[in-house]
Amino acid sequence: MKLREDPSLSNMWHQTSQFLSPPFKDHPTKSVQFFCQCRHREEDKPVMIINFSRIALLTLWLSCPSLSNEVLQVPPSILGNPDDSATITCSHSISSYDTILWYHMQTDDSALKLIGYILYTSTNFEQNYKKYFNMSGDGSKKSSLQFQLRQSENSSVFYCAATCALCQYEAYFGQGTKLMVLEPGHDVTPPTVQVFKPSEKECKVKTLVCVASGFYPDHVSVSWEVDGVTETDSVATDNTALREGKHYSLSSRLTVQSKTWFKPSRTFTCRVSFFNGTDTIDVQDSITGETDSGGMPNDTKMKIMQNAKLTYSVLIAKSFIYGVFIMFLVWKLKGLSGKQSSRERSCGLNN
Repeated sequence: MKLREDPSLSNMWHQTSQFLSPPFKDHPTKSVQFFCQCRHREEDKPVMIINFSRIALLTLWLSCPSLSNEVLQVPPSILGNPDDSATITCSHSISSYDTILWYHMQTDDSALKLIGYILYTSTNFEQNYKKYFNMSGDGSKKSSLQFQLRQSENSSVFYCAATCALCQYEAYFGQGTKLMVLEPGHDVTPPTVQVFKPSEKECKVKTLVCVASGFYPDHVSVSWEVDGVTETDSVATDNTALREGKHYSLSSRLTVQSKTWFKPSRTFTCRVSFFNGTDTIDVQDSITGETDSGGMPNDTKMKIMQNAKLTYSVLIAKSFIYGVFIMFLVWKLKGLSGKQSSRERSCGLNN
């Protein structure tokens, strides 16, 4: 969607809650809800609102090249009590981009809602957010969003995006800031982590399961390592943590080939990073690979099989050579027997 002035509406100005033009780049969610709002310039009152349908964006986001590394949003997490002050900063280095937009998304709602935007140094807020937030900075470089924590904002995520207000360029999103307003009577508690070995019923592939439990709040991330090397391709982690009373739990799964698992010297590690409000701490658990059902390491078994094949091939070759030798002897004996018969016949004729 493009922001522009309509010459036929000289007394109107167009404020849109999205400056995005397809294809969308680095969108933080699978879907987003668009709003187009037209206001009267003098009275600043809404004239009409058009609610567009949600559009699936994940495929476009993953398939497009990205400038998201030029958009930096900090901090990644915020923990606090009601009425505490919080500040989120967004900066970018994309030339010709003059606007930074700020969005808010509740954890239980996939709609990305516009808080407001700053075009160069001019700030504009959506009416519902105007009294709760403050923006400062320069949309072409850096902007800050200041607000006080409210209990109603429990478990939400804030995103910033850099764009060009009057261009048809893509908008690039920051990494997001996860907000948790601590509930009364809930203490910050790190997770307990445990890795479970694969089921014996699995054959070609093995699935290791990591369970993080008993933590509060749900500011965690999970990573896997095999012999100290981070694994990403075969990892599946729950999208959201499961609330159980006052605490949360989360599971993650790592899939490996059976030959990778059947190696006792190999170490599999699940690492859970937890933000406690001040620092990010790592809690981890590890298990080692096992021998196969025959009680023998898989690589040793493979060597034995290869040696057996080689021995069998040698025996076959020897048998072939022996057969050829026997055939040669038979042929030779037949030749000698023929010559003896010829001599006997010659002697009979002479007599």
